[in-house]
Amino acid sequence: MRKSPIVAAMFLGAISVAHAQVELKNYADANGYIDVQKLTCAQLAGTYQEDADFLGIWYSGWYNGLAKKHAINVSRTKAGIHNVIVYCKANPGKKVIEAIDVILKDEKNQ
Repeated sequence: MRKSPIVAAMFLGAISVAHAQVELKNYADANGYIDVQKLTCAQLAGTYQEDADFLGIWYSGWYNGLAKKHAINVSRTKAGIHNVIVYCKANPGKKVIEAIDVILKDEKNQ
């Protein structure tokens, strides 16, 4: 039996709806802290967009602090966060810090 593309699209849509978003606070320990070095791409991709963006800004500040940078390029940072989230959705088994490393290396090679 041949399946119609519409049926397949409806099936895939139902699967995506079945994955409810999770609040960022659900990843915190008993004291309310999130270990950002252990956070997975699946967790980042599974949280609300505003929480994913919030984490992206936090990671950006963390990395810029390590590099002793004191300025931000807003549009570049937003694009970088978007790229990390897209990468994480495609690679849920990776850690967020691994995704950031991939995106930063890609940016340097362009």
